[in-house]
Amino acid sequence: MKATNIEIKARSSKAKNDEIRSVLRVSGAFSHGIKHQVDTYFKTEKGLLKLRECNDKMSLIFYIREDSTGPKQSNFITYDADRSESLKAVLAASYGVWKVIDKKREILSIDNVTFHLDEVVGLGTFMEIEALDEDGSIGAEILTKQCNKYLSEFEIADNDLLEGSYSDMI
Repeated sequence: MKATNIEIKARSSKAKNDEIRSVLRVSGAFSHGIKHQVDTYFKTEKGLLKLRECNDKMSLIFYIREDSTGPKQSNFITYDADRSESLKAVLAASYGVWKVIDKKREILSIDNVTFHLDEVVGLGTFMEIEALDEDGSIGAEILTKQCNKYLSEFEIADNDLLEGSYSDMI
């Protein structure tokens, strides 16, 4: 799948994530549950390449994203596969492992907007907002408005916004 999203990542706390969860439930958000995800990032010359392991599935994700606080555009391509240690071994041998991120992630969604409430090993508590355009029918302007709406609704302070990914923080 090739798609575009606008995303926001921010530092949070367990109490703040509880508040966000409550707001989302009142708004009718769908819960996708809590998942344990391990993201292995590989060394690349451009963009980011990660292999996400979650339960019995793996997703290979290549993306290019601007690093700025607040809403930022990410263009990505994903390949989903059944879990296979050989895929991870091939990528590690070919590219070399750059970093590994281990997290517990609660996922909720409203329409095309997904919310992640994360506990990242070694880093702490975070939240993410991702507005997704799978087929080019929504556009970056509307995706950005969606992210800003929730950013305001959740009362996320500007100084809590993050530029990069968890891999940049390790």
